[in-house]
Amino acid sequence: MNGADTAWIIVATALVLFMTLPGLALFYGGLVRARNVLSVFMHCYAIACLMSVLWFAFGYSIAFGEGNAIWGGLGKMFLSGVDADTLYRTIPEVLFFAFQMTFAIITPALIVGAYVERIGFGFVLVFSSLWMLICYAPVTHWIWGGGFLADGGIFGDIGVRDFAGGIVVHETAGLAALVVAVFLGARRNHTTPPHNPGMVMIGAAMLWVGWFGFNGGSQLAADGGAAMALTVTHISAATASLTWVLWERIKFGKASLVSMVTGTIAGLASITPASGFVGPVEALIIGAVAGVVCQEAVNLIRNVLKIDDTLDVFAVHGVGGIFGTIMIAAFGAGSFVAQLGSLAIVGIYTVVVTTVIVLVTRIITPLRVDEETEQAGLDLAVHSERAYDHAS
Repeated sequence: MNGADTAWIIVATALVLFMTLPGLALFYGGLVRARNVLSVFMHCYAIACLMSVLWFAFGYSIAFGEGNAIWGGLGKMFLSGVDADTLYRTIPEVLFFAFQMTFAIITPALIVGAYVERIGFGFVLVFSSLWMLICYAPVTHWIWGGGFLADGGIFGDIGVRDFAGGIVVHETAGLAALVVAVFLGARRNHTTPPHNPGMVMIGAAMLWVGWFGFNGGSQLAADGGAAMALTVTHISAATASLTWVLWERIKFGKASLVSMVTGTIAGLASITPASGFVGPVEALIIGAVAGVVCQEAVNLIRNVLKIDDTLDVFAVHGVGGIFGTIMIAAFGAGSFVAQLGSLAIVGIYTVVVTTVIVLVTRIITPLRVDEETEQAGLDLAVHSERAYDHAS
């Protein structure tokens, strides 16, 4: 065990949990109507609690167990065989479990942005549980757990390169969000602007800070690689923030706060898979392009395809993660065959599995709330609470 590595990953674990609670909750909460903000908080908080228990029970074993190239198996259920002295590389395995648990929390939590303001709370719990275990955990095994997409798998000695989750986190969450949004249909009232742009900015800022643990921690060591991952993460985020608002101003003559911080998230998602393989100049390029590409993806999903992915999960996270994954090969740090092939395999798997999970879950519990509940707002109707005295 290396003390420095262990100390850094303890900090990184806290930072990644901070991304969901409270970062993502505030970011998404500020974007919805005031009458739905507590429902967003409830979704993020409940997912964090439920995914923690399920990751401990089954998820970690499926993702990082010593099964086969497809499935990690159930040999490490409830951390069987893992104690304080068991090591994963140079850190305690129980710490690696905890670090990866925070990824298993935020990935289904990202999907929340696609279905806010109209989803059934029971559906959120059942869907998120099944999706993390059946979709996220196996994909994690394929890429990070020594599965068939990693080195020595179907792409030969040099497998897919995904440093911190361009495919594992962002592609899977983005595509799942798109599938759920299609099944749900559009909101009955989606003309109301974000009720609290300041809350959105605070949440985005927390995500930005937490992302240093997300990407820097994925090095699993306190070394120069972690420092570089942290640095390129920041550069990409800053650059994408600027290009997003510049492109918005060119098109619409304005530059809004919500748009700027959305650009930040696009830059962070795009650099995530590449953060361990590129330098600062490449990060600048990735961020600069991401600010434009992801914004155009928002327009495509919203206005051309007419899909109400409420908070643009696929356009920002999905497209960002896919773009960053491809750029790894473009900069010569990976194979185009492995990068594109893995994107295709995981993409097809995610869409198919998510579709099946939605179909099964809506038999168990309603997918969407009724019209009266949706119009009144989920906070009071579903959770018997409201965030403000006069929620609009």
